[in-house]
Amino acid sequence: MLARTTPYPPLTFATTKLVCCFHSLAPKSPNKMVKLIVATTTDPASVNPANALLSKPGWSPTPSLQEDMKSFANGSVRVLLHNRSIIEEDDLDARWEQATGEHVDELIFLSKHKASSSRPALTVHPIGVPHLRNGDVLPQGGKPGWAAPPNPRIGPWLRLLKRIAQDHNLVPEFEVTLEATHHGPITDTPAMFLEIGSTDDCWKRQDAAEVIALLVWEGLGLGGGAAVGNWNGGNDNKRVLLGIGGGHYVPRHMDIALKDNVWVGHLISGYSLPMEDPSQTKTETNTKDIGGTWKQSIKVAFEATQSAFPGGEILAHLDHKSFKSWQKNAITSFLEEQNITISKRDFF
Repeated sequence: MLARTTPYPPLTFATTKLVCCFHSLAPKSPNKMVKLIVATTTDPASVNPANALLSKPGWSPTPSLQEDMKSFANGSVRVLLHNRSIIEEDDLDARWEQATGEHVDELIFLSKHKASSSRPALTVHPIGVPHLRNGDVLPQGGKPGWAAPPNPRIGPWLRLLKRIAQDHNLVPEFEVTLEATHHGPITDTPAMFLEIGSTDDCWKRQDAAEVIALLVWEGLGLGGGAAVGNWNGGNDNKRVLLGIGGGHYVPRHMDIALKDNVWVGHLISGYSLPMEDPSQTKTETNTKDIGGTWKQSIKVAFEATQSAFPGGEILAHLDHKSFKSWQKNAITSFLEEQNITISKRDFF
């Protein structure tokens, strides 16, 4: 592992005049494509990995969105630190381009993870609330009926994260897992969350922060190696997992995602597939009779995944055991109507 001989000091709530100076004097780089890593100083599971990443070579201050935010650059990678909730700063991609002239082609958010089990965990997931209707409460940001394009790195980075966590002796204490698609912030750029869970002690663990920092460092090729998870449409394996059903940690979809060369799109858990049973007495179920926003959720997730993987073969994988027979029949019929291919585990 490379290390700076003169690392940047830890970032705190205090802002300096350095960014203001660069904001006003540094030239913009029109049309340059950059990758934006977002962290918040209000969350130790967010700012600690950012600090660990910034302690590595090659970073320098760079123009930011506004005076109370700090930004750093390393090649085509940017780190943005703000002091609000990680799910509240919407449209950072468009705002960044407007402020700097640089086009954001992917977003990576660093955050804490909460779980009732309190189990230590390192998680990766896409974002969106595709099942919500206009007027529904948005408990964790986003907007109704929306899902961001899933960052194509989700699958490759899940596997890389597991390897790095094992190398740093965090496994089996920490579970390395996917989470289902959920929450904001709003963006139209391929996005993913990297999270440390699930208690205050875990959020402050420096070894966990270092593992997340190494994931980003290696995954984006900042150390000089090849970046991991670049999608260009010419990849040998073009099969992309669209997970449908299951619990929040999507265990049956995880079995597929851990396979080499599998790409991962949206993961729609059972709670994001609201379905109203039309009748307990019907022997055949017409999908038109099933109320709820489940069809909206599937369609939005499929279209967002399709947009993130141009030229990819999007394959729906159902967690059959999580559905009742009428639900499974309705979902299968709808997928066929939408010309969405259904695949079994062994096909990936």
